[in-house]
Amino acid sequence: MSALRLLINGARGRMGQMLIACAQGDATLNVTGQIDVGDDFAAALAQCDAVIDFSHHNTVEPVLARCVEAGKTLVIGTTGHTDAQAAAIRHSSAQIPLVFAPNYSIGVNTLFWLTRKATEILGSGFDLEVVEMHHRLKKDAPSGTAKRLAEILAEVRKLQYNDDVRHGRHGIVGERTDTEIGMHAVRGGDVVGDHTVIYAAKGERVELTHKASSRETFARGALRAALWAHAQPAGLYDMQDVLGLK
Repeated sequence: MSALRLLINGARGRMGQMLIACAQGDATLNVTGQIDVGDDFAAALAQCDAVIDFSHHNTVEPVLARCVEAGKTLVIGTTGHTDAQAAAIRHSSAQIPLVFAPNYSIGVNTLFWLTRKATEILGSGFDLEVVEMHHRLKKDAPSGTAKRLAEILAEVRKLQYNDDVRHGRHGIVGERTDTEIGMHAVRGGDVVGDHTVIYAAKGERVELTHKASSRETFARGALRAALWAHAQPAGLYDMQDVLGLK
């Protein structure tokens, strides 16, 4: 079986460099393209089977259009997309295999699964809070992972993310409501990514936490996603699909 030919978009960034390093020495992978701002995406696309995009969310629409036109598998690792960009991703997945996940870490995706189960088991008697911390250079907040955690909480509780998530608290905000999901973003230093889901009730508290110490975990997950997705029919997938957690 020939190696999967990969194009890394955003190759000069931290995640791009980690993807290239992790792919080296893996007989199932061959990085045939490494591009970034100003490079010829179309020319590099012709030499690959799949694209892993860790560039910037503002480039997602042209990347989608090129991959659909060329029939290439696409793994999207950027976050902070607008509603219109998310809709474009869903539309494109009808034509190509597309993995779109807020986090490619196997540990974080286990946290997603555990969060759903814990929320089902604990029921409505626990207040829900999400706390995330990232390095001082991160541009979007909350993180895509924290947003997904809150979405899972909302899905199980039959709430609405846009209506029921409260982003931080300041001033005289009144007592906490039964339906709100607290969301808190902390920034500082070189933290790769910490995420905690807090369930707080009278007399007890449950906390689920994942801490990443290296971007390697995200890179290896994204590479695994590309290998898996290239063998799938057109459709929209996430890491829960890749890991068989659904």
